[in-house]
Amino acid sequence: MRRQALQPVWYLLPRIANNAYAHGFTVPKIETPFHLKWAVIAVILAMLSTVLPAVLVAKKELQEKPSALLQPKPPANGSKILLERITPIWNRMSFTHKVTARNIFRYKKRMLMTIFGVCGSVTILFAGLSVQHSISGINDRQFDEIIRYDLIAAENDNLDTEEQQAINEKLSDKDVVESYAPIYYEEYSVTAGKSQDSQTIKLLCPENTDDFSSYISLDERKSRKPIALTDNGVVISERLSKLLDVSAGDTITLKDSAGNPQEMQIAAVTEMYTGHFLFISPAYYQQFSGQDFSSNAYLIRLCDSSSENANEVAASFMKLGGIAGIVQNTTMISQINVIVKSLNKIMWVLIVVAVLLGVVILYNLTNINVSERIRELSTIKVLGFYDKEVTLYIYRETIILTLLGILVGFLTGDWLYQYIITVVPPDEVMFNPALSARAFLIPFVLISMITAVLGAVINRRLQNVDMLDALKSVE
Repeated sequence: MRRQALQPVWYLLPRIANNAYAHGFTVPKIETPFHLKWAVIAVILAMLSTVLPAVLVAKKELQEKPSALLQPKPPANGSKILLERITPIWNRMSFTHKVTARNIFRYKKRMLMTIFGVCGSVTILFAGLSVQHSISGINDRQFDEIIRYDLIAAENDNLDTEEQQAINEKLSDKDVVESYAPIYYEEYSVTAGKSQDSQTIKLLCPENTDDFSSYISLDERKSRKPIALTDNGVVISERLSKLLDVSAGDTITLKDSAGNPQEMQIAAVTEMYTGHFLFISPAYYQQFSGQDFSSNAYLIRLCDSSSENANEVAASFMKLGGIAGIVQNTTMISQINVIVKSLNKIMWVLIVVAVLLGVVILYNLTNINVSERIRELSTIKVLGFYDKEVTLYIYRETIILTLLGILVGFLTGDWLYQYIITVVPPDEVMFNPALSARAFLIPFVLISMITAVLGAVINRRLQNVDMLDALKSVE
């Protein structure tokens, strides 16, 4: 325990990520050896971002003559800004607002540091909250609204009469099976994904397309329009379409269970968050395969859909001689739950880091801003400005720049979020790419609260400032 406590800080995040996934997956024991290459890169980046600016500033100061250093620094030169050229707006602005607009562009380095600092914090917050929203409702949407069957029971080839009768009796047990639908079931494969792995695709071809929506709801994700099985092509799951980079109207070639290539045209892409699926009408199956349609499996809805009962029913079906195998949803549900819980832990780490980053950046920049302009603030206070007016004189700039940083952070946060949901999920899982209002609202509220609290701190500090000492000091 003591040895672990003394380990370097850079071991912390890998251990958090490993702990998040280790509860649901079988993973090897984590190893955190020291990598000289990455350690050197980290040190160089840290030096560039912290030591280098200090060296450059010190070098500039040391190049000045001692007599110049003893003199107060002259204020930054003002200049006309673009807003002044927009006369209808500029003429309607108050004096203090005009001063704020000019000061923002007068201190360009501080402006950029505030905008990009807040942008970095909001980017991480937005991406973390968006990922949480993407994964939060996957199981409910996938297995309550899209996939409505509980089991797929696949038959053996060349069933005899007794085996078929036993299967029919099992399916007709109304105390266990709510309903069932005969389908043709086959597994296809294709090479795709980041690692060019072999992807397994479930082909489902219902005997009766009219009641197929009772077992699987086919919908276009964005418009939520229902998709009907037609004789013009196949309906593929959305994740598979992204891996293959295809859309409606394109043609794909897949290998059947015997390894023979089959060419199919895509009629539509349906919403699906886990697994790869092909949905097809009997007529189109006969068209591309050249074989007559014949069902070999059943979609089954159980009276009791709990995982315990589904496992028991699956085991009872497997005891029948005519059943070749059972496909259950419980495995996919468990896999999604593990991914959701693991990513939630990691996202919470990112959110906490983002909030701390926002506090540190805004506090430091505001503190520097006040310290460098204390003579200016003391001057306007001597001229009769009230305490709140003095605070807003300088803090109004921070508020405006913070709002700009939040807006830019939303844009970069969306880019980071889209990158995460593309790279992080396994090949057979898709995160919901839809954005939520929560991802916009919470970063805005948190950064606004930090800004407001720091504004109160600065206001209190300026109330107690000694104006005479500030005016006599040499910055």
